[in-house]
Amino acid sequence: MKPSPNPSKTAFWIGNALLAVALLMLFYMNPLAERFGMLAFVGWAIVAALGVYLVVKDRHEEPPL
Repeated sequence: MKPSPNPSKTAFWIGNALLAVALLMLFYMNPLAERFGMLAFVGWAIVAALGVYLVVKDRHEEPPL
């Protein structure tokens, strides 16, 4: 029987993928900005924020002191 995927682990990996896309967007920000203008930065900010949110979303344990 195949185990069901852990939703928090899936969200973690999707968040990492979005952060990788945000990094690639930074490498190509000049051509993106020439083509899309300010929307390129807004799109990058949304992708990066969503990636960070998904990575840190499932934190239930207390941080170490």
